[in-house]
Amino acid sequence: VGIPLALIGFFLGFEPLVTIGLVLYGAIFAFQLVTLPVEFNASSRAISLLRDYSTMDNSQLSAAKKVLSAAAMTYVAAVAVSAAQLIRLILLFGGRRRNN
Repeated sequence: VGIPLALIGFFLGFEPLVTIGLVLYGAIFAFQLVTLPVEFNASSRAISLLRDYSTMDNSQLSAAKKVLSAAAMTYVAAVAVSAAQLIRLILLFGGRRRNN
C-alpha cells in the first residue's frame, strides 16, 4: 500500500499522502529487517533437528544445509531490494519537496 499511496500523492500533489506512503513502506522494510535473524535462526534450528534425529545421512544433511542457506539468503535479497527501493523513493519524492 505504501508505494501506491506515495505515487497517488505525488501525482495529485498531495504531500501528506506521499509521506504516509513512504512511512508505510519504511515500516515494511523495518519488519523485513527484524524478521531476518528469525529466518537464519529457523534454518539453523532445522539443521540441528535433522542432525539430532538422524533423519538424513551426511551427504543429504550437507545438501539440506545448502538449500536452507539459500532460502535464508532470499530474505537477505528481499531486504536489500526493499532498502534500495526505499532510498530511491525518498530521493525521488524528497527532491520534489525541496523544489516546491
